Amino acid sequence: MTVEHRAKSVNCEQSAKGFQSTRSAEVLVVGAGPVGLALAGDLAWRGHSVILLEKSDGSIFQPKMDLVGIRTMEFCRKWGIVDDVEATAYDRDYPQDNVYLTTLKGHELGRQPMPSMNAELPPPESPQKRERCPQNFFDPVLQKFASAQAGLVTCHQTELIEFVQSADAVSSTVKDLKTGEMRTVVTPYLVACDGGKSAVRESLGIEMKGRGLLTYTTNVIFKCAHFNALHDKAPGYRYMFVGPTGTWATIVAINGRDHWRMSIIGNALEKTNYTHDELKALAHRAMGAPFEMEILSVLPWQRAELVAESYGQGRVFLCGDACHLTSPTGGLGMNTGIGDAIDLSWKLGAVLSGYAGPALLNSYFVERQPIAKRITQFSTGNLETLKKVPSSAKIEEEGPEGDRVRLAVGEALCEGLKREWFSLNMHLGNRYTNSPINVYDEVESAEDQDIEFNDAVHYRPSSRVGARAPHVWLSDNTSTLDWLGRDFVLFCFASATPRIDRVVRAAKQREIPLQVREIHHAGAKALYEKAFVLIRPDGHVAWRGDDGPPSEQAVQDLWLTVCALTDENESASNRSSLTGEPS
Repeated sequence: MTVEHRAKSVNCEQSAKGFQSTRSAEVLVVGAGPVGLALAGDLAWRGHSVILLEKSDGSIFQPKMDLVGIRTMEFCRKWGIVDDVEATAYDRDYPQDNVYLTTLKGHELGRQPMPSMNAELPPPESPQKRERCPQNFFDPVLQKFASAQAGLVTCHQTELIEFVQSADAVSSTVKDLKTGEMRTVVTPYLVACDGGKSAVRESLGIEMKGRGLLTYTTNVIFKCAHFNALHDKAPGYRYMFVGPTGTWATIVAINGRDHWRMSIIGNALEKTNYTHDELKALAHRAMGAPFEMEILSVLPWQRAELVAESYGQGRVFLCGDACHLTSPTGGLGMNTGIGDAIDLSWKLGAVLSGYAGPALLNSYFVERQPIAKRITQFSTGNLETLKKVPSSAKIEEEGPEGDRVRLAVGEALCEGLKREWFSLNMHLGNRYTNSPINVYDEVESAEDQDIEFNDAVHYRPSSRVGARAPHVWLSDNTSTLDWLGRDFVLFCFASATPRIDRVVRAAKQREIPLQVREIHHAGAKALYEKAFVLIRPDGHVAWRGDDGPPSEQAVQDLWLTVCALTDENESASNRSSLTGEPS
């Protein structure tokens, strides 16, 4: 099969010729939400040809996320788009407080002060910080990045109809929704980023398991230019409303100016279809008085805790919401999906480039499913804290009994949700502890791993195998993370030894892209602990030690493991089968 390596980066609908009746690329990505855009953009950034399909025209009417987490911002730094994220239309001086109240004109129960985007500084553990950048702002940033890559073709208003796998390719039938024309796309791999109701996942017969439906929720985007002038509370990013039966709604600042999102939390027993008049009445209830507002869009949706039993089958993979669904109480849904995309992207790239074996792709599920389970359970816990506050009918009463209830509710929310607001370890502490492509040669207790897995707040930077390589500012204001990205990187905190020289030579012989970085920085040396640390293209540690493997065979075994190779000829034969090049 001939693979087109130099596909022009242009939207299909803008191309004079458009899609040919049959077209080939290395990867077909289905779904151009933030996860699909990140995956397609990262693959093309790594030099691979990608076709990206999206049923819609790309417009965002209901931003489903608004937090770009700190790890995702580190990926944005790698791609060179941090300035674009910071330049979006969100008011960077708008305070980010989380406020708990009965109504905006009623009682404030508690508040978690949070700085504005301009006031917040990166923590010591990262060169970046989280950003408030809702999907209607973030998607265009990712679109700009992805479309700038030389190997990407984006096709809006194009739907995947069916796909058929063979031993060496996936043949997909797609439909141009504007013309009705059917076309065929032939690629070595297909990745479904087509959301929680993934048609690809259903076609593969992959089940989702977990607690299932948590609530029927309704989101309402509305416009009100002077919303914060209508009440006497200090402005906040998220207002959380508690009534006699508990927390029933939230209102968040979509752009920090005049666009707001009200979420009617609901429950798992009753699905309600609200009229616009009913939704306005609920907004008035939250305010504590009627006010003028314009409803822009309404989205009923189902909050769930579900994780796929498999992340793919054969040459077809699932990514993002297609393989895990989580409550947004934690801001981890999209960010987890982008973590999936980075993990899968470098592995697809390594196999397509021919220096890794196809078995490398098996590690995608092994590494990422435990992370999804961790994050979905954490997010459900935040939802339960939100809903199970000790409220009663007295919360709206004046007097000592009402004060007592309000104090209890405020304390429960302020203390219970701190782990959500300060969940750094959920973003940076996702370590791959049982991966078949990492080389673990240090004894660790199961108890330590359990603490690491269950702690949401306290991130402990470490170069232990499987962890995200730690950030350290070097003398030239470069982060250690700035040296990571497309290739394997060997950090050397000591002079190379003959054993380490063998590791480097073996990588060169196998055409494994490896950069060697000597680091003369006392703080970095202390934090990284070992003299030599091998870091994967996704920024996770693959191996570390105070000297190289003890024998030539051990060196070969290191690379065989890390790249999932089986023998000396695996990489060359793999390259031939995937690209049509002679071996």
